[in-house]
Amino acid sequence: MADIATVSQLLEKSLAPSTAKIAEESLRAVEGQQGFPSTLLHVVATSDLSIPVRLAGSLYFKNLIKRKWIDENGVYRLHTDDVQIVKTQIVALMIQLPDSLQVQIGEAVSLIAESEFPELWPDLIDELVGKLSPDNMHTNKGVLKVAHSIFKRWRPLFGSNELYSEINLVLSKFAQPFLEILKMVDHLIEENVNNKDNLALLFENLLLLVKIYYDLNCQDIPEFFEDHLQEGMAVIHKYLKYSNPLLQDSDEDDEIDILTLVKTSCCELIQLYTTRYQEELGSLITEFIKTIWDLLSSIGPQPKYDILASKSLQFMTIIASLEAYNSALKSEGALKEISEKIILPNVLLRESDEELFEDDPIEYTRRDLEGSDSDTRRRAATDFLRALKENEEQEVTKVVMTYVNHYLSDFQSDSSHWKSKDLAICLFSSIAAKGSITNAGITSTNLLVDVVNFFSEFVAQDLVNQVSHPILKVDAIKYIFTFRNQLTKQQLIEAFPLLSSHFQDSNYVVYTYAAITIEKILSLRNPASHQQLLFGKSDIPSAVFEDLLMNLFRLMFSKGDSPEKLAENEFLMKCAMRILLTAEDSLGTVAPQLLQQLMKIVDIIGKNPSNPKFSHYTFESICVIIKFNNSQITSIFELIKPCLLSVLSQDIQEFIPYSFQILAYCLENFPHTEKIPVEYEQLIKPLCSPAVWEFRANVPAIERLLSAIIKAQPTVFTSTSSLTPILGVFQKLISSKLNDHLGFDFLEAILLNIDISYLNPFMKEIAMILLSRLQTSRTEKFVKRFIVFLSSIAALPTSNDPAFKKNPLNSSFVIQFIENVQVGIFQQILTSVITPTIESFNNLLDKKILIVGLVNLITEQSQVLGLENFKLVLSKLLRISSSDSIKNYKNFNENVELLLELENDELSFGSSFNQLNIIQQRPFDPVKEISSKEMISTYLRTKLTSFPNIQAVLVTLDQPDQELVRSLGIS
Repeated sequence: MADIATVSQLLEKSLAPSTAKIAEESLRAVEGQQGFPSTLLHVVATSDLSIPVRLAGSLYFKNLIKRKWIDENGVYRLHTDDVQIVKTQIVALMIQLPDSLQVQIGEAVSLIAESEFPELWPDLIDELVGKLSPDNMHTNKGVLKVAHSIFKRWRPLFGSNELYSEINLVLSKFAQPFLEILKMVDHLIEENVNNKDNLALLFENLLLLVKIYYDLNCQDIPEFFEDHLQEGMAVIHKYLKYSNPLLQDSDEDDEIDILTLVKTSCCELIQLYTTRYQEELGSLITEFIKTIWDLLSSIGPQPKYDILASKSLQFMTIIASLEAYNSALKSEGALKEISEKIILPNVLLRESDEELFEDDPIEYTRRDLEGSDSDTRRRAATDFLRALKENEEQEVTKVVMTYVNHYLSDFQSDSSHWKSKDLAICLFSSIAAKGSITNAGITSTNLLVDVVNFFSEFVAQDLVNQVSHPILKVDAIKYIFTFRNQLTKQQLIEAFPLLSSHFQDSNYVVYTYAAITIEKILSLRNPASHQQLLFGKSDIPSAVFEDLLMNLFRLMFSKGDSPEKLAENEFLMKCAMRILLTAEDSLGTVAPQLLQQLMKIVDIIGKNPSNPKFSHYTFESICVIIKFNNSQITSIFELIKPCLLSVLSQDIQEFIPYSFQILAYCLENFPHTEKIPVEYEQLIKPLCSPAVWEFRANVPAIERLLSAIIKAQPTVFTSTSSLTPILGVFQKLISSKLNDHLGFDFLEAILLNIDISYLNPFMKEIAMILLSRLQTSRTEKFVKRFIVFLSSIAALPTSNDPAFKKNPLNSSFVIQFIENVQVGIFQQILTSVITPTIESFNNLLDKKILIVGLVNLITEQSQVLGLENFKLVLSKLLRISSSDSIKNYKNFNENVELLLELENDELSFGSSFNQLNIIQQRPFDPVKEISSKEMISTYLRTKLTSFPNIQAVLVTLDQPDQELVRSLGIS
């Protein structure tokens, strides 16, 4: 086992760029040794070591737990002794760590608790409660941090019996001590009102207590908290109003003080109670309304109060929608007071906003236009205003328009008052929009105002004229972004050159807003046909597309050759991706040039992949060019090959799954007449090695690439030595609850392409692996995919279609394959697994495959299966074939859907696989030619009518089933 000195030295080397990679490889080499997790914890706990080394150790420990604590099948990937030692040591260690180290260890505790607590770590809460102290607030802070790291996991979860049982177990042990500590901290704050150091520590404890209060109530209000509601809420109410200059630094504008953090958490808790437990909270809501109103009226404009202001406004937004409490907000006098004391101060641009615009333009853009500014004052204030308008549209519109006209007049009398115009446009946009603003834009508007006329009269001029501040230009672009659905196609076409001209603007935010708005315009759906986009390649000349793309690349490269600067603005790359999607194949002449630009970008950002969204859109853009020019796939492959293989050789983990997917797509579209490039054969051995499978994000991409190689060059796998590794891959995939669906995909690729004579020696073992998983650790997902797999084989055309090679895959093969394990076992599986599951499928393609495959099975293998099984399966098939959902079946229209798939901005990055949407694989369909409900019914009718003695069988069916048979046209 590596000792503390060795591990700490490696961690120290990992901090220096010149030695980081070697150090990380050395740490990886020893992390599998027994005792390594405990050694890491001791490094973190050793006060003699430097904080950077200890922090590196805490980060490595957290990531080790994330990667290796437990796999998707619930099996420990660490030594069992290490698991027990970590659980024994980690709570006591975290409690005594400095704050900077507690964060990472706290996340590790949360990860461990996710799989261990409560069943495998039953004494965790007892240990925490036992360490709470009546007089040591440092210890209590550590205990509360551990508790919060465990309990906060409940917040985003869907309710379940298992979850409620866990929460109830915690409440039974923790609720009473929690309330006692809350009251004790409140009492000590009173006693230490003039002691700054003690107050700071006490408020750190109070902040954690309020967060835990939320955790314990996030799913439902527990009986304990309902019984003690007055006590608990009295403390929360007290600290919403609390003030003490010792806890506030009047000279600090940005750093959020502890008192403000406590008030912010109190607002979140009150919002939860008002939204979910309104009846229990009762008359206390009225008191909270007054308190938060006073808070909003008195809160300062400094950035440190932004989140508090936002949370307070969110509470008021909820109140505005509650009929029982919003009456005081409806009168004209109240609306004016709300506007002047709450709305206007929180919407008006401040000096700090201007500084952000100048100094950190990309952050300014993300906060505002991307919609990530839910915690900014302006967004929260306009949401409150819209909530007021939902109840009193006419009155609110009237009041707000007086302010809009006032501020417009102020700007017109003096153009240096540009903030007045910015404020007027913001207010108008808020009341003009109806409902919520979604990723697709505004769907309807306030009929009391004219959105298009306001644009023409006050906004459009700023797109073409000089403005007194670039923010006005941004406002004009944002107005088009916001109300793009309300403008006609012709108006948008006319706005297009005005927007694209801003790519020449030197202001970072201006050209970024232009890119975002162009991307959104090109994403608009056709109102006459929602399944089509409004703009296609014929609407915009290819020369315009080329000019836009060259300008976008110029802007990206203008930030320099550093990977971080090049990749910081994902909005530019997303716009490029959307332009390429819209242009489709109209850029054929410049496609190689565009690909070279994208490959250059990959080479640069690969040195330090710092922005996952930018990386993703870059690879999607590469895929668009390849997809719409795949007739030139051989030359394209030669062009992109050096870059993709470089990613693999340099082991750029973030890019490897992308490279595998693109390599797979190229091979899938390679001409059948040409021999596959030698690089693919060279990849087989490394793709089958265990190391490359360690990273979860690689797995789906490896499966796809190996499958593509099998399909393109099955003759490579004609010996035991070449088959064994890929059958090992199949076994690894099928045994994983997370990836078993990929195991079936991989097995289909093997069976459909490799000559059956080479596979025969392994068929019994393959079937045994499937049946073993079915018997020992089946899941609903596995069972369904197993049934679809068998149905797909049974559904395969019986012709000598070269696409299916010469393997005799049919209904007879299905039974022989399963009964390789044991004669007669297929009937047991049919009656106990397949038949009970048939009606539970939701996916339409699966239903089609089931109907075709299983009707083949029962009609072609009736002698083996018997009459009772024939009738049982037929009854189920008749029901799903006549269901409402199957009536809507039609084949997936790839060209239509492709352009609609990239509307979701909620990309998640990390250890999970990020699929390239443009080149994603469609599910295997063994009967593509059956493409509608009518064709499914025809197939079913043909198979049944050709079955000998069908009439004698049909008369024995139940009456409802006989009626379903007649509906197919079988009398």
